[in-house]
Amino acid sequence: MNKKEIKSVLHSYHWMIQTIKYKRSELKDDAGERLTAQYGIEATLPKPQGTNTDPIYYEMLRREDEWETVGKLKSKVVFIQERLNCITDEKEKTVLNRILDGMSLRRISHELGIPFTNVRRIRDEIVDKIYECGSNGSNHTKNTCLQKEKVSC
Repeated sequence: MNKKEIKSVLHSYHWMIQTIKYKRSELKDDAGERLTAQYGIEATLPKPQGTNTDPIYYEMLRREDEWETVGKLKSKVVFIQERLNCITDEKEKTVLNRILDGMSLRRISHELGIPFTNVRRIRDEIVDKIYECGSNGSNHTKNTCLQKEKVSC
């Protein structure tokens, strides 16, 4: 992930967590039981050739797309979560936690009583550290970041 993508994921993190939670519960709880099947003479009539008019089939396709969306969001969220230990400065941790909670930079500035430009600078430093921890490979563990922290994080 490049720095621009990391910044975007940080900005959308709270939304992504909520979306993953909602879609998982929606897809897990309902397996399409509310769909109605055809009964009577309509069920025995021939279907047009070349198309699938089965509502269950289309519901299954829709759900597969939803699971793919959940998987993409999950990979972005996990990328950030695996690199949270790279942030060691207390001020950076405070700003990062508020960003991950969905607060805007202006609101963080107001709540912490620091200038907006400083909050932006801190966010950019957070992005740089996450990028540095993620630049040598995608499978970083906490130990890797802690070892890197002594050198560059």
